[in-house]
Amino acid sequence: MSTYRKTPEALSRLTPEQYRVTQEAATERPFDNAYNDHRDPGLYVDIVSGEPLFTSLDKFDSHCGWPSFTRPVQPERVIEHRDDSHGMSRVEVRSRDGDSHLGHVFPDGPRDAGGLRYCINSASLRFIPLDQLESEGYGDYRKLFDTPQAS
Repeated sequence: MSTYRKTPEALSRLTPEQYRVTQEAATERPFDNAYNDHRDPGLYVDIVSGEPLFTSLDKFDSHCGWPSFTRPVQPERVIEHRDDSHGMSRVEVRSRDGDSHLGHVFPDGPRDAGGLRYCINSASLRFIPLDQLESEGYGDYRKLFDTPQAS
């Protein structure tokens, strides 16, 4: 089992935007980010800790300007906190081990997939393509893509 954590080395590799989003709970610009329109199969992990967060199997186009997912790959890796900033009440989501700000979860996702929309900043994610899961140390997640749902 891999250990995922925030390290000074990982933080030093972040771009200013990645740092702002993950460490200062900022939000990147809608529609102007790496993964909003990204369609390739694979795994999205925390840019800081490397912990697995979402798969392309659960990604959908919500037309909100940020990558949206119906569920985390392992729910225990995504921690929810009440967020009353900016004059509204929302639910912030953070990675468990990296403590990175990821985005927010809303109850307006696809009903047939549980009704949730995890609205995530691309700057908080690193994408591992399906054909690189093994070489990047995420081979255990390959089996998720071998199901009938993945075709």
